[in-house]
Amino acid sequence: PVVILEHELLYGVSFPMSDEAMKSDFIVPIGPAKIEVEGSDVTVISFSKTVELGLQAAEQLKGEGISVEVVNLLTLRPLARKTIFESAKKTGRVVVVEQGWPQCGISAEIAAILMETDAFNYLDAPMERVTGADVPMPYATALEAAALPQIDDVIAAIHRTTYRQLVA
Repeated sequence: PVVILEHELLYGVSFPMSDEAMKSDFIVPIGPAKIEVEGSDVTVISFSKTVELGLQAAEQLKGEGISVEVVNLLTLRPLARKTIFESAKKTGRVVVVEQGWPQCGISAEIAAILMETDAFNYLDAPMERVTGADVPMPYATALEAAALPQIDDVIAAIHRTTYRQLVA
């Protein structure tokens, strides 16, 4: 069995589609992640609606000379461990963005993967997590925005990871 969870806030949002994706026999393979933007300074790992925040951050930080690699986890189970590992190894810095709570979320699992594999030896800074607030989801629009990650949160996390220096 396969369970597909769609983010309802993506309904009605338009984005470019390739000719291949528009074909009736197009399928998204289960397991692999997609590198949306190649980068060299920091990896932003995300899925669903928050991939947009990673893409916005990558675009904004170009002006500061920060090259952001954006990894889109197309599936959560199986998780694209190899892509996570290779991107972390390549950039040396990782920021994970998700709307879920920080405890027991995908970002916590990615932190475990980085710590339990050889990827830890390649990190130049501690991994940063940008998650939803650890509160029940509010109904009011302003409170919902305060409870969910915003672009400023992602950029601040990227700055924290990219401006850290290793002390000899």
